Amino acid sequence: MSSPATPLVPAANAHLPYHEQGDGSGAPIVLLHGFGGDHQTWLNIQTGLSPRRRTIAFDLPGHGKALAWPRIGNAGVSAKAVVQSLEAMNLAPVHLVGHSMGGAVAALVAMRAPESVASLTLLAPGGFGREINDKLLRRYARTESEKDLEPLLEQFFGFGFRMPRLFARHAAELRQKPGAIEALTTIVEEILDGDGQKTIEKAALADLGMPVKLVWGRQDRVLPVHQAGDLPGTVACHLFDGMGHMPHLENPQAVIRLILEASAAR
Repeated sequence: MSSPATPLVPAANAHLPYHEQGDGSGAPIVLLHGFGGDHQTWLNIQTGLSPRRRTIAFDLPGHGKALAWPRIGNAGVSAKAVVQSLEAMNLAPVHLVGHSMGGAVAALVAMRAPESVASLTLLAPGGFGREINDKLLRRYARTESEKDLEPLLEQFFGFGFRMPRLFARHAAELRQKPGAIEALTTIVEEILDGDGQKTIEKAALADLGMPVKLVWGRQDRVLPVHQAGDLPGTVACHLFDGMGHMPHLENPQAVIRLILEASAAR
């Protein structure tokens, strides 16, 4: 079992690159980041979970160490890569956690390969309604400098939350890699449909037969919180006042607790 210092695995066709922490028993917890991020967005969550659970944070196609993944695109493309990676690494079943675009990816993985998923925790997931801050995401996709990224990224958080000091710097560093801006531009246009976003079938969550939790901030300025409505009654909905689009960074303790609750159910 790997230690918290497990290095990133180079990108390969067999599986997505990942960062692993913890050596707890039971099915591992797999974490999928949002658009424009990478595995590092989960470091505080992985650290919090590592005394009890093994966690694996993937870089999704076109992001981080998976920038050169053979196919990049929308959530469906990433879901295929995740399913392939779970099979290649013999991980299934896993407790799957996804944020924003990664939430849409996680939901699609659970719908397409339910035998691979023991529980599903979605943080402000994409695809739950057409409304989306398309102008913000398009600007975010093509912006390179830390100075210009900072005011854009501040809109991802609740109004009273102080953005982590190095957050914009890390985002800028990721964009210095050759092809990074082009990859993000390609992905954002596949996520979006004009001034809206492509959607997934929320009602299908009722048929999954696994614990499903939804976490959303009432001050989300990227995806409106009302998209958490009209969900099947079997989905546990957790809405937070004063929180924006980044639950795992704005209230990591609550997110860790909810992930552990979902993973303890099976």
